Amino acid sequence: MRVSQFFISTLKEAPAEAELVSHRLMLRAGLIKRLGSGLYTWMPLGLRVSRKVEHIVREEMDK
Repeated sequence: MRVSQFFISTLKEAPAEAELVSHRLMLRAGLIKRLGSGLYTWMPLGLRVSRKVEHIVREEMDK
């Protein structure tokens, strides 16, 4: 799938409630989106990254 056809929503500045560096970076990159208090959802790009990491870990564990 082309990047031009992929839904990516990035932020210029991290929200004030984001305390951890990783949390700030994932919000700014558009990997996750806040739904409510303590509820987050994976955005399409974040879900793809998560699945690729899971696949790599599974391959290494199977060796």
